[in-house]
Amino acid sequence: MALGMLEVYGFTTAILVADKAAKTAPVKVVAIDKNKPANGDSAQVPLVMAVKLEGDVSAVEAAMKAGREEAEKRGLFITEKLIARQAPEIEWFAELNALGKDKLR
Repeated sequence: MALGMLEVYGFTTAILVADKAAKTAPVKVVAIDKNKPANGDSAQVPLVMAVKLEGDVSAVEAAMKAGREEAEKRGLFITEKLIARQAPEIEWFAELNALGKDKLR
Protein backbone atom coordinates (compact mmCIF):
# COMPACT_ATOMS: atom_id res chain seq x y z
CA MET A 1 0.00 0.00 0.00
CA ALA A 2 1.38 3.38 -1.04
CA LEU A 3 0.66 6.71 0.63
CA GLY A 4 0.65 9.91 -1.40
CA MET A 5 0.41 13.39 0.10
CA LEU A 6 -0.16 16.63 -1.81
CA GLU A 7 0.06 20.04 -0.14
CA VAL A 8 -1.90 22.88 -1.68
CA TYR A 9 -3.19 26.29 -0.73
CA GLY A 10 -6.87 26.53 0.18
CA PHE A 11 -9.71 24.23 1.18
CA THR A 12 -11.47 24.49 -2.17
CA THR A 13 -8.28 23.56 -4.00
CA ALA A 14 -7.86 20.53 -1.72
CA ILE A 15 -11.37 19.33 -2.56
CA LEU A 16 -10.75 19.82 -6.30
CA VAL A 17 -7.41 17.98 -6.07
CA ALA A 18 -8.97 15.07 -4.15
CA ASP A 19 -11.82 14.85 -6.67
CA LYS A 20 -9.46 14.87 -9.66
CA ALA A 21 -7.17 12.28 -8.04
CA ALA A 22 -10.06 9.94 -7.18
CA LYS A 23 -11.49 10.19 -10.70
CA THR A 24 -8.11 9.48 -12.30
CA ALA A 25 -7.06 6.27 -10.57
CA PRO A 26 -8.39 3.68 -8.10
CA VAL A 27 -7.18 5.36 -4.91
CA LYS A 28 -8.78 6.04 -1.55
CA VAL A 29 -8.79 9.61 -0.25
CA VAL A 30 -8.00 8.89 3.41
CA ALA A 31 -7.92 12.48 4.67
CA ILE A 32 -8.00 16.12 3.74
CA ASP A 33 -6.10 17.90 6.46
CA LYS A 34 -5.16 21.46 7.31
CA ASN A 35 -1.51 22.15 7.91
CA LYS A 36 -0.82 25.32 9.88
CA PRO A 37 2.28 27.19 8.64
CA ALA A 38 4.70 28.77 11.14
CA ASN A 39 3.10 32.22 10.76
CA GLY A 40 -0.40 30.78 10.41
CA ASP A 41 -2.01 33.11 12.93
CA SER A 42 -1.81 35.95 10.45
CA ALA A 43 -4.92 36.64 8.42
CA GLN A 44 -2.62 37.23 5.43
CA VAL A 45 -1.40 33.61 5.33
CA PRO A 46 -3.40 31.27 3.05
CA LEU A 47 -4.61 27.97 4.47
CA VAL A 48 -2.28 25.05 3.70
CA MET A 49 -4.08 21.76 3.07
CA ALA A 50 -2.79 18.20 2.69
CA VAL A 51 -4.64 15.65 0.55
CA LYS A 52 -3.74 12.08 1.53
CA LEU A 53 -4.27 9.18 -0.88
CA GLU A 54 -3.76 5.41 -0.56
CA GLY A 55 -3.63 2.64 -3.16
CA ASP A 56 -1.12 0.67 -5.15
CA VAL A 57 1.98 2.59 -6.18
CA SER A 58 1.10 3.14 -9.84
CA ALA A 59 -2.45 4.28 -8.99
CA VAL A 60 -1.22 6.73 -6.34
CA GLU A 61 1.42 8.07 -8.74
CA ALA A 62 -1.20 8.67 -11.45
CA ALA A 63 -3.65 10.24 -8.99
CA MET A 64 -0.96 12.51 -7.55
CA LYS A 65 0.09 13.66 -11.02
CA ALA A 66 -3.50 14.58 -11.87
CA GLY A 67 -4.00 16.29 -8.50
CA ARG A 68 -0.75 18.23 -8.83
CA GLU A 69 -1.73 19.44 -12.31
CA GLU A 70 -5.13 20.56 -10.98
CA ALA A 71 -3.46 22.66 -8.25
CA GLU A 72 -0.69 23.95 -10.54
CA LYS A 73 -3.12 25.34 -13.10
CA ARG A 74 -4.47 27.53 -10.28
CA GLY A 75 -0.97 28.42 -9.01
CA LEU A 76 -1.79 26.78 -5.65
CA PHE A 77 0.50 23.71 -5.55
CA ILE A 78 3.09 23.53 -2.73
CA THR A 79 4.71 20.08 -2.59
CA GLU A 80 4.08 16.33 -2.70
CA LYS A 81 5.50 13.14 -1.24
CA LEU A 82 4.97 9.48 -2.11
CA ILE A 83 5.77 6.69 0.33
CA ALA A 84 5.80 3.58 -1.84
CA ARG A 85 5.49 1.06 0.97
CA GLN A 86 4.46 2.62 4.24
CA ALA A 87 5.32 0.57 7.29
CA PRO A 88 2.26 -1.01 8.94
CA GLU A 89 3.21 0.72 12.20
CA ILE A 90 2.63 4.16 10.66
CA GLU A 91 -0.43 3.48 8.51
CA TRP A 92 -2.69 5.09 11.13
CA PHE A 93 -0.82 8.40 10.69
CA ALA A 94 -2.39 8.84 7.26
CA GLU A 95 -5.82 9.17 8.86
CA LEU A 96 -4.74 11.81 11.39
CA ASN A 97 -6.78 14.88 10.74
CA ALA A 98 -6.68 18.36 12.28
CA LEU A 99 -10.18 19.11 10.99
CA GLY A 100 -11.76 17.46 14.00
CA LYS A 101 -14.55 15.00 13.33
CA ASP A 102 -14.66 15.73 9.59
CA LYS A 103 -12.97 12.46 8.62
CA LEU A 104 -13.59 10.82 5.30
CA ARG A 105 -14.76 7.21 5.22
